[in-house]
Parts: sequence; C-alpha cells; structure tokens
Amino acid sequence: MKSSVKLRFPASDQILQTPVPHAFILLVANILLFVAAYFFPVLHIPAVGMFGAIVAGILLDFALLYRVTKGINGVRETPEKLSNGDDNEIGIYLSNYYNFGIVFQIYDEIPVQFQIREMQFKGHLKSGDYKTIQYKLRPTKRGEYVFGALNILVRSPLSLVRRRFIFEKGAAVPCYPSYLQMRKYQLYAASNRLHELGVKKLRRIGQSMEFEQIRDYVVGDDYRNINWKATARRSGLMVNQYTEERSQPVYCIIDKGRMMKMPFEGLSLLDYAINASLVVSNIAIYKQDRA
Repeated sequence: MKSSVKLRFPASDQILQTPVPHAFILLVANILLFVAAYFFPVLHIPAVGMFGAIVAGILLDFALLYRVTKGINGVRETPEKLSNGDDNEIGIYLSNYYNFGIVFQIYDEIPVQFQIREMQFKGHLKSGDYKTIQYKLRPTKRGEYVFGALNILVRSPLSLVRRRFIFEKGAAVPCYPSYLQMRKYQLYAASNRLHELGVKKLRRIGQSMEFEQIRDYVVGDDYRNINWKATARRSGLMVNQYTEERSQPVYCIIDKGRMMKMPFEGLSLLDYAINASLVVSNIAIYKQDRA
C-alpha cells in the first residue's frame, strides 16, 4: 500500500439476497423429485425432507452472512490525479471480518470513458485475512473521471445465499497531462542518462561568457582566457573559467489546429504535444532556465 488508507464502512450497506447456482440446482432437483413422487408415491417423503433441508440451509446461510453488520470492508485506492496516456495503478483492499472463509466477487464501476462494462475479480478470503487486488487504467483524455460504486458479493461455505456490500461510491479523480512521463525524464536528466533515450549533446559554436571562477592554467587552456591581473598577483598563469549560461528563456508553443485533433494510439496529437511541452519545460526549469 503506497499510502495509509483509513478503513471505513458505509453508513448502511445495501443488502441483496440472491440465490446462487447451488441453491438453484438443489431446488430444480427437488422439483424433479416431487414430479417423480407423483408417479411413485414412495418418493414423496424424501422430496418433502429434501425441501425442508434446502429451506433450513438457506436460513442458516442467511443467518451466517447477515448476523453481523460489518462482515467485510472494501477500499478502492486511486491516485490523487491520473496521468494522461500512462498506466495508472488502481488498488482494491479487501478485509474479511467474518469468523469463516468467504468466496467474493468484486464488481468495480470504473469511469465511463474507458468503456469497460464489467471490471470484476473473484477469489477466496480466509477469516481475518485481507487481500490486495491491483489493476491499471490508461486514460486518453484530460478531464474528470468519476468512479462508481465498489460492489462486493460474498458467499459463505454453504454458497446458498450471497450478500452485497457497496463501498467507495462516486469518487471523482481529475486527469492531467502526463506527469509520470515528466518525472521519468527528469530522473534521466538528473542522472545524466538522457543519451539512453536518444538525446545527444551537440557541439556549440562559440562559447559562453558567464563567469564562474579563476583557476590555475593547465596545458590546453585557451590563452585568450588568461586573467593577467590575477597572474600578476599570483606570479603564475591564471585563467578565467566560464560556465554554461543559465536563466535563459524557453518557450513552448503548441499548435491547436484541426490536424492536431487526429488520434494516434488512443491519444490526440494535441495531447502528445502537451505532454512533450510539459517534459521540456520541466527539464528546463531543472536546469535553472526560465520556461
């Protein structure tokens, strides 16, 4: 878990009583047994006994699931903001407070922009245990993304009745230009590894004239940089050392014409331009220029 998450329960969890296939199978078998008892009366008593056992099992399963109000807890953890065009990690944290193991089904209602109808996960969870489920979403448009409810269906070992819990309903997360890409390139710039991404250093014509310090002359230094006043004071050759000019203005101009609305791999060309401008501006600021 990247950051601390406060476990919270809904004020009043909605309850859904839904027979699952085990109950249907038993009821269908019981109906067939009653039909057979019409032709063979000797089967009537077993059919009635089977019906009573099914009803008793359903009532017992119902009591197991609904005797506590806080049987499970589910938390969906989303980033404070989504990064456009990148894989953003979403986490679901599930805790079991029942005194028996459960079978769960998670239906996460993700924003409509992704056009994914059913985001579901299944699994088993022991008593007092917790589970972490993570998946990634890649937005392709800037704006606000609204998550729906986090629906969790649980079943007891009897698997005759299941209960639904609803958490994290209506969480809204903004989507900004690719700040993940910006951080990645800043890391490369800080570690001088931009050449691995195809960024090459070019030889500049002329030299910078921003003074840095005076140092001793070494073989190969340009004699035009000799500081004669410092040389006279030290009785040895001293040269001026210059550094790359800082605080240079850097402008990023983005074309917002009709052609920039064309899509490429899910993103528009305008979004690619915005992401690239963000990377260039961030590195310029990191290198002490004025973007």
